[in-house]
Amino acid sequence: MSETLILGQWLLYSADAPPERDWGVVIENDRVAAIGPHVELQRTHPTAEVVDARERVIVPAFVNTHHHTYGVLSHGIPLEQAPAGFWPFLEDFWWPRVEDALTHEMIAAATDWACLEMVHSGVTTFYDCLEAPHALPGCLEVEAEVVRRWGLRGVLSFEATQRVSAENGEQGLRENVAFIEACAREGGLVSGLMCFHTTFTCDEGFIRHAFALAAEHGAMVHMHLAEGVHEPKWCLEHYGRRTVEVYAAWGLLSPRTLASQCVQINEREIALLAEAGVQVSHMPLSNCEVGGGFSPVPEMLAAGVNVGLGSDGYVNNFFEVMRGAFFMPKARLLDPGTMPAETVWHMATVGGAQALGFTELGTLQPGNFADLVLLDAHLPTPLTAGNLRDQLLLWRNPQHVRDVMCAGRWLMRDGAVLGVDEERIRARVNEAAAKLWRG
Repeated sequence: MSETLILGQWLLYSADAPPERDWGVVIENDRVAAIGPHVELQRTHPTAEVVDARERVIVPAFVNTHHHTYGVLSHGIPLEQAPAGFWPFLEDFWWPRVEDALTHEMIAAATDWACLEMVHSGVTTFYDCLEAPHALPGCLEVEAEVVRRWGLRGVLSFEATQRVSAENGEQGLRENVAFIEACAREGGLVSGLMCFHTTFTCDEGFIRHAFALAAEHGAMVHMHLAEGVHEPKWCLEHYGRRTVEVYAAWGLLSPRTLASQCVQINEREIALLAEAGVQVSHMPLSNCEVGGGFSPVPEMLAAGVNVGLGSDGYVNNFFEVMRGAFFMPKARLLDPGTMPAETVWHMATVGGAQALGFTELGTLQPGNFADLVLLDAHLPTPLTAGNLRDQLLLWRNPQHVRDVMCAGRWLMRDGAVLGVDEERIRARVNEAAAKLWRG
C-alpha cells in the first residue's frame, strides 16, 4: 500500500478545530490515514513518499453546493438593458437567451471550463444543476463524461420544469432517474440526485412525483426556494401560504431535501426548515446579482439549519464566495461579530459536504476521503492559530492555491493543473459562448 506524507507549515484539519503548527497528513490510496506533528508522522510512516509543504497550509478541499456550470457562457453576453427585477431576469433573459439555447457541445465546453475553475479555486466536490430543456435527453451524461475525466467529485442533476411543457417536465424527471440509476451501477466519484425548479414553474402533482421518484431511488431532492420576492408572493396567491410553509404542508421536507437560495424566508419558515432538517445552499454573490436580497444565514444557523456555500455559476472564485458570506451579514445586521471566519470555513467544507449527503468529506480526519488543498502561506503578517482562518479567508485567492488532491489523486501540483491544456479549454468555451450569443 503506497503512502504519501505531506508536511505542512500549518494543518487546518477541521473548520471546527484549532489549526496545528508543524503538522502533516498521511494519505493511503484515497483516504486520510493519519494526522499529527511532523516528527511523529515521520517516525510512524518511515517509508512514505514525503511532500515538503512547509511553506504551505493544508486545508480540507472546498465543497460548492450549488453550481450551474453552463453559466459561464452568459458572462458578458450583450444586453440592450439589464433585466428590471427577478422575474424579468428569468423570463426575458435567462430562460430564452441561455438555458433554452444550450446544446450538448455547449454543455461539454462549459463543464470543462467550470472544472478548471474549480480546481484553481480548491473545490473538489460540487453539485451542479443543469436546465437545458431542449438538450434532453442525454445531457447529464455529456456533463458527467467531462467531470469523470477531471477526477472531481460531482453530484449532477437536471432541473426539471413544466415551464416549456408538461411532457418536457416529465422528460427532465426521467433524465434524473436514468442518471441516478446509471451512477449507482457504475460507482465512482460522479452521482446524481432528483431536481425540479420551483413552485411557480411546477405544479403540486409534478413536485410530489419528483419527491416520490427520489424516495424510490434513495436520492436527495433539490429545488430553488424563495430566491426572490416572486415565489413567496406567488405561493401566497395560489396556496395561501409562504413557500416553505407550502412544502411543509405537503409533508415533503426532510434531511434529504436540498433547498438552494432561501433568501426571502421569515422566522416561521426558518423554524420549519430546522424542524425538518432541510439542507440549505447559500449563494451570497448571485443573490445580489439577481436582486434577490440577503439570505438570513446567521438566523438559519442559530436555529440549527445546516448551510453550505455555492457559487451559482456566477462568480466561481470560491474565496470571493466565502468573503461574501463573511461580510454581507455583518453589514445587514450591523454586527461585525456575526459570521466569524470559522463559521464560513465550516460552511465551505464540512457543512457543504453534509448538505450533499457526504459523511466522509469536509475534514481531514483519519478515515475520511483525501480531498485537500495546499495554500501558499506567504502573507505579509504572521500566521497564528488565532488568525489563520481569517487571514486565509480574506487574503488568499486562486493564485495562492498551489496543490489540490481529490480522493488521493493530485489534480494540481505547484500551481499547475495536471494533464490539461488550459488554452484549449479556454478557446473551446469561448467558441461555445459566441455560438450561444448569436442565437
